[in-house]
Amino acid sequence: MSYTKSLILIPCLLALLVLPALGATSPLAQVQTTVDQVIEVLRDGKVQGAPRRETLSKLIRVRFDFVIMSQRTLGKYWKNATPAEQARFVTLFSDLLEASYIGRIEGYRDETVRYVEEEIEDGRAEVATLVNSGGVDIPINYRLAQKGADWFVYDVVVEDVSLIKNYRSSYGEIVRKEGFSGLFGRMEEKLAELQQPAGTSGS
Repeated sequence: MSYTKSLILIPCLLALLVLPALGATSPLAQVQTTVDQVIEVLRDGKVQGAPRRETLSKLIRVRFDFVIMSQRTLGKYWKNATPAEQARFVTLFSDLLEASYIGRIEGYRDETVRYVEEEIEDGRAEVATLVNSGGVDIPINYRLAQKGADWFVYDVVVEDVSLIKNYRSSYGEIVRKEGFSGLFGRMEEKLAELQQPAGTSGS
């Protein structure tokens, strides 16, 4: 299965990580205990459209550390950015990821998740899972950082391909050639495209 096709599954799975698990101390336990909460939102036929998206947005914002994700995505360019540029990137990047994820979350089709193992070291963790979609197991690993008793997602690895490294490659090239103003312009265009109402794309 290609990386692009696998990426479609990421939002559903990332959304499963959105709420702190009461009484759970390990990242794997926190992932497992939040699955039912998110699946309930996705399966609830009574909540649709904007209300459901708002609920999912709040859940996602709780569980992702967009600052760490932004720092790792920009890599060496993060240090070269001004505080205002850093703040702007975090805002745009988090909005882009959220819009992309939520747009695909609604395509959830009862994929199942099997939790394989977790590795924890020095406040970082990686939870390995296998996602079964259409009879095919797709390995998806979550990289998390610890803050207090909770764990927050800062990268997702699909079939050995890091989401952050993928963005870093494309964004780094844009910054090198066009500067941050060029990158922000492109991000804003993509965000506007993702936020178009269904059925209006390309019109």
